Amino acid sequence: MTAIVPAEVNAARDVIEPALRRTVDELTPAMRTIARYHFGWADEHGNDTPGNSGKALRPALTLLSARAAGVDATPAVPAAVAVELVHNFSLLHDDVMDGDAERRHRRTAWKVFGIPAAILAGDALLTLAVETARRGSEITVSGEVVGCLNAAVQDLITGQSSDMEFERRQDVTVDECVAMAAGKTGALMRCAASIGALAVGAPEQTVRLLAEFGDHLGLAFQLVDDLLGICGSPSVTGKARLADLRCRKKSLPVVAALNSATPAARRLRELYFRPDAVDDEQTLARMAELVEEAGGLRWASDEADTHVRKAQNCLDGLTCAPTGVIEALRATALFVTRRDR
Repeated sequence: MTAIVPAEVNAARDVIEPALRRTVDELTPAMRTIARYHFGWADEHGNDTPGNSGKALRPALTLLSARAAGVDATPAVPAAVAVELVHNFSLLHDDVMDGDAERRHRRTAWKVFGIPAAILAGDALLTLAVETARRGSEITVSGEVVGCLNAAVQDLITGQSSDMEFERRQDVTVDECVAMAAGKTGALMRCAASIGALAVGAPEQTVRLLAEFGDHLGLAFQLVDDLLGICGSPSVTGKARLADLRCRKKSLPVVAALNSATPAARRLRELYFRPDAVDDEQTLARMAELVEEAGGLRWASDEADTHVRKAQNCLDGLTCAPTGVIEALRATALFVTRRDR
């Protein structure tokens, strides 16, 4: 699943990170310290570190969506920053809700600063995102840009709420799990892939096709993320080994396996839902084997490939977009299913 990060994604990081840092610096000192730690720019004492803010996949999509309208992407930079702020708001809150102790090879913000502080830092990033999108947009498109961002946040919250609800259920269906992922991950990817076009006043058809591209890309991304949660290398992903299985997460491959009506599914169900949950390494490894035996890993991999193909098909309708931009979007979509973290 290894892939080289597309040049456009690296280029987007170089453009976005200085603007992102300047924006984060607007936070109050306490919130700024937590945010800078979370992004990897500083340690818990506020001392600068050589880290960066991650893959920058979503802001790269935002800049590419602006360029798909055939114009310079500079006016879309604030929208790209806003999307990355929303993404990291969700990560701060997700780490608390999931109890994840590690992200990007070090302790998560809530483990360092405490749960209340991490939640407040996430809230601060969210409000800063909306303000950044508003003031960075032309008056003629400001409402659409902010509306796109707010709609994504609402869908993200709905998806995350479903994800939490699934923890209490033993009867989650594959369709329900896909709908959850479409909200939790797909909504912000949809926003990222279309908000740049909105910010530069692109035609409605262009915005619509880019949004559909983002929908499919978001589902592919979550499918691969869930696969990495089971068979990814902790030294690469920066997360604890088999973390999703340890907390009995209803991820897409797990739900597919549980619903496969196979002998492996029945055994997996016994281990996954036993009242006295056992999480020793041998049991977790056995559950991972059962997910594979029940076809969960293969299903998720095939579904990810299917959604990448559907995403790329959406690009065929962007007849007025520069060829180089289309190629960059295709490369970014392919990267989603080949990444290892």
